Amino acid sequence: MKQREQWTSKIGFVLAAAGSAIGLGAIWKFPYMAGTNGGSVFVLLFIVCTLAIGLPILLAEFVVGRRGQHDAVTSLKRLAPGKQWHLIGWLGLGTSFIILSFYSVVGGWILSYLARAIVSRLDTTDYGGLFNSIIANPVEVLLAQAVFMILTIWIVQSGIKGGIERASRWMMPLLFIFFIVLAIRSVTLDGAMEGIRFLFVPDWSYLTGKTFLLALGQAFFSLSVGVTAMLTYASYLSKEEKLGQSAFNVSILNIFISLLAGIVIFPAVFALGQSPAEGPGLIFVILPAIFNEIPFGGFFMILFFILLLFATLTSSIAMLEIVVSTGIQNRNDRRKKAAWVFGLLIFIVGIPSALSFGVLSDVEMPGGSFFDFADMLTSRIGMPIGALLISIFAGFVLTTADTNDELRMHPFLNRAWKFIVRFIAPLAIIIIFIASFFT
Repeated sequence: MKQREQWTSKIGFVLAAAGSAIGLGAIWKFPYMAGTNGGSVFVLLFIVCTLAIGLPILLAEFVVGRRGQHDAVTSLKRLAPGKQWHLIGWLGLGTSFIILSFYSVVGGWILSYLARAIVSRLDTTDYGGLFNSIIANPVEVLLAQAVFMILTIWIVQSGIKGGIERASRWMMPLLFIFFIVLAIRSVTLDGAMEGIRFLFVPDWSYLTGKTFLLALGQAFFSLSVGVTAMLTYASYLSKEEKLGQSAFNVSILNIFISLLAGIVIFPAVFALGQSPAEGPGLIFVILPAIFNEIPFGGFFMILFFILLLFATLTSSIAMLEIVVSTGIQNRNDRRKKAAWVFGLLIFIVGIPSALSFGVLSDVEMPGGSFFDFADMLTSRIGMPIGALLISIFAGFVLTTADTNDELRMHPFLNRAWKFIVRFIAPLAIIIIFIASFFT
């Protein structure tokens, strides 16, 4: 059997895992979720839920992945021979495949905006109209989606050391630096402090059951658990690394980037008299308008879309890696071919999502367009079920000796983690799953 690749360092693994978690969920979804749910209270609940619920589930994926030392399907077969738990791996693979099929569409939108920003073609007053014209143009969206997938394939085909780890090592630090630069510029605008107060001074009238559920869901999905991405990444980790510390570092980095995204966006929104409750259009409609009205706005707009592209790529390479790792079965001589074959298939499956806002806009699917249907299948069904099953597997199927051997934490922490993944996390996931169909 071929020797499985490993990360060359702990920091390489942490940056790659954090990159998988820090994507559009942290940079795009977190600000508009906070903006439409009262700001500071949502932020507080998000932090609590990330550390209390999301972190233990993330650690469960790490434990199962390193224990299995293989792709998700094979790892679960090895850890529970003769049982059907390996179906979790197939569920994660299918969910990742579908996510990347429409995620790459959004990646293409980002490339379109970045190209326009570079050649100064975002100088307009109708950013809503510009956004609608871009996503309705079939040639542009398909070309941009194809370029985004090629970038993703190019990184994944080079493997863990030469591709994913190397890319994460420079993309993630640049992401942090760019965000800090933009945050400094945002908070120095006249009137920016109103945005800071919105983000950090609690308005307790928003402390409701609905806000709690939305914050719990955001924490859960922003950590990228439930699709076996973290399980797959952990399978490349050596036995010397401390899983608890790595999971904590990934969670903290995710919180940090989410808060930085809020600091970039909300001070600028308030400084220029915009509404924080604009919803999903904050990035593509509101932010270009904001950058267009500030000194050196064109430069900062380019920086923003570069870092957004970095964040999106770090997540897309994790999702493609799930599919590729299952296909190659530790045969790295097959990696390049598998990356291109699966990448092409994902692109083809994503074509209806790319055309959902143009030539296929009149086609109705459950939940809305093709794009909406793919999003519903994954975010409201695939990911919650996957995380629930992983939590149950780690809590009840793996023996205490196995989990303790992987965790190597203080006995009290081992027991606390076991209790959470057995009872608290599954209950929280079930609540989110049910509530998602009524919100």
